[in-house]
Amino acid sequence: MNLAQQMKEFFDQYHVAPLEEWSAFARLLQPATFTKNQIIKEEFGVENSLHFIIKGSAGCFVWKDNNAVCLDLLYENDFLSDYMSLLTQKPSPIYIQAIEPLHVVSITGENLQRVYHHVPMAERVGRIAAESLFIHKQVQQIDLLTLTAEQRYQKLLDRQPQIILRTPQKHIASYLGVTPESFSRIRRNI
Repeated sequence: MNLAQQMKEFFDQYHVAPLEEWSAFARLLQPATFTKNQIIKEEFGVENSLHFIIKGSAGCFVWKDNNAVCLDLLYENDFLSDYMSLLTQKPSPIYIQAIEPLHVVSITGENLQRVYHHVPMAERVGRIAAESLFIHKQVQQIDLLTLTAEQRYQKLLDRQPQIILRTPQKHIASYLGVTPESFSRIRRNI
């Protein structure tokens, strides 16, 4: 299956568009691979691309008191970007790192704007990406404020059961907002 067909298959659940439109869109996508632990976007850098994860995982982090704080864990079929920086074209403290070998397709912010004007379904796809990123962050924020760490971990396991095999425990603990020691206790109790 080529890239246009793969993207069409995934996005058809949100918006059905002809394969010809997907082919025009896919011509602007660049496949990229990153090795485990490779930095994808530097801290205080400016984000230039929106990525879609084909295979692998990545995390979004910030530094606090000499510790990496995990803001997000992303896997196959997730969008990956420091979206705030991409939209504003300003530096942000977020850095993005591959957690395991990562294969993505990427579109630059410049090409994204270009395709919005020339490919009829592109604005719809861009909106889907933005909505997906927003909903994900909103749910994450609500969960952080209303659920216990145990409940957040259980929800994460329900959504991504393979997470424990694919993601270092220190990243999961940070994502849940607990220390690695507390996370070990949570794991024992679930």
